[in-house]
Amino acid sequence: MVLAPLKEQRTDAIGRIADATGQSDLKAKGLAPCTMRAADDPSSAAQDGQDGQDGQGGQDGRDAQGSGQGNDGSVQAFAASASASGLSRRDFVDIRSVRPNVATPPARRAASTGSFTSDCGRNENGKRNPDNVIVAPGVSNGAHHMHDYVGNQATDAFSSDGDLARGGTSCRNQGDKSTYYWPVVRLLGQGNDADANAKGGGKDKNLGKIQTPAQSTIRFVGSPVGKVTAMPRFLRIITGDAKAFTNGDANANASWSCTGFENRQLKDKYPLCPQGSKVVRTFHFQSCWDGKNTDSANHRTHVAFADKAGACPAGFKAIPQLVQRIVYDLPAKAGAFAVDSFPEQLHKPVTDHGDFIDVFSDQLMRKVVDCVNSGRSCA
Repeated sequence: MVLAPLKEQRTDAIGRIADATGQSDLKAKGLAPCTMRAADDPSSAAQDGQDGQDGQGGQDGRDAQGSGQGNDGSVQAFAASASASGLSRRDFVDIRSVRPNVATPPARRAASTGSFTSDCGRNENGKRNPDNVIVAPGVSNGAHHMHDYVGNQATDAFSSDGDLARGGTSCRNQGDKSTYYWPVVRLLGQGNDADANAKGGGKDKNLGKIQTPAQSTIRFVGSPVGKVTAMPRFLRIITGDAKAFTNGDANANASWSCTGFENRQLKDKYPLCPQGSKVVRTFHFQSCWDGKNTDSANHRTHVAFADKAGACPAGFKAIPQLVQRIVYDLPAKAGAFAVDSFPEQLHKPVTDHGDFIDVFSDQLMRKVVDCVNSGRSCA
């Protein structure tokens, strides 16, 4: 499970060096991929750089960093840059080459077809930190990457439910004090941001210029099979997996696309958009709740996704589904941008994720449910 990501990292690094130098035969340079050793070889872990597993280690792309030793300065410089970004051309794809792949279950007679939109801005005020109060409460820099926040302005690693209830909000409707956050996107190769020497930024290998979204939309939609019930206040939901590059993609859920092409969604690639089209990130959060808990030990089992027909698992209730759509104006060039990540996740698009804490007032949540169930579009 661990060797496969390491092999991919090494292959990507060699490919990036070849791209930069125009050298197709890197074996003559001593840069062929290393042979993987058996798992029971005690020297294997140390020599392959396996200092940490399951998203906690100190690997940080060191295979790529060491690949250029003994060659000219330009190769070594590019190897260092490749190690910092962790990306290759294989992580990007022209959206026009992707086939339409979005399927929507048909709505039944009892479907809840309405929606509620909360205008919370684009994080124009730049509220960011590298914390994650859901997964790592009380831990400063628990995410090891920078998050954009909209909605609740009191959110950090140390926020209690009471702090959130008392906090201000960037949402136009002041009854929505919910916390919405996601990893920032950075423009690469054009200088660094103010956090270049800070935790969550450069110290965790997140370099480049942070990009404020061109647009951010927060919508709550219904169920194609029936009515929805109110979310409990302080319900916590995470969607996607920040460690999917090493964990595998079982919980990967965020998707990437381009405006005008949103019937084509990508999970493990960044999109290259044609002229006039912008990059889109979309998070579809879990829409089924166990009816009891606002969180769970793994932050997942108290909520669930509906099946392909739109039905919740037995024992779960349908709730308004949070759908976030975030748009960026980014270059259509491989390697030009990347999402922040844990260092060993190498900024891979499959690691994208979103987080949500419900801090709606009871009155506004009733309005959300009524709008969704009655088929109206409200804000």
